[in-house]
Amino acid sequence: METDRQTFPARHIAVIIGSVRPDNFTMKAARIVVDELERQNTVVDLIDPAQMNLPLPGVDTTSDDPQRLRAIVKEATGVVIATPEYHGSFSSVTKLVIENLGFPSVLAGKPVALMGVAAGAIGAIKSLEALRGVCSHIGSIVLPGPVSVARVREVFDENGEVVDERVEKQLRGVATGLLHYVDQNICPRFALEAMVREQAA
Repeated sequence: METDRQTFPARHIAVIIGSVRPDNFTMKAARIVVDELERQNTVVDLIDPAQMNLPLPGVDTTSDDPQRLRAIVKEATGVVIATPEYHGSFSSVTKLVIENLGFPSVLAGKPVALMGVAAGAIGAIKSLEALRGVCSHIGSIVLPGPVSVARVREVFDENGEVVDERVEKQLRGVATGLLHYVDQNICPRFALEAMVREQAA
């Protein structure tokens, strides 16, 4: 079915970074995902909390960043959440972003792909398990096969380039897996809605 891309926000992915540390590995890994998304003609919004002023829950702010964040995620047809593993769970930065997505959350009903990085040998398995629970609780559609990058300091060189082909393939798979879900499940729904609107006009 041929559709006009401008009639619905198809293949528009928001990528959320769960770290604000300078030169963090979460961003390095996420950039590979972003690169693959862009190679496949996808509009990408990279959400970097280090460049935003997001308040703690219950704290007032004069910043419009929370509203801007929610607007980006609301318009996205899919979301990637990338987090480091800290103390056996996902980062407080990741949780802060989620808290600023409102209640009910604008993540509700969104397909979400998860990826995590960790310095240890077992990777970010624990953090991804915990993050899956939170995302499912707020109503997002968490895709199977989260990607956990272990020994992340050995995976990237001093220039931030990935040196492990297997890991690069896994990270690019985050993008292709999410796009496959969007193409099979989200785009047809938008196309049908657009067709109904046109017939009703």
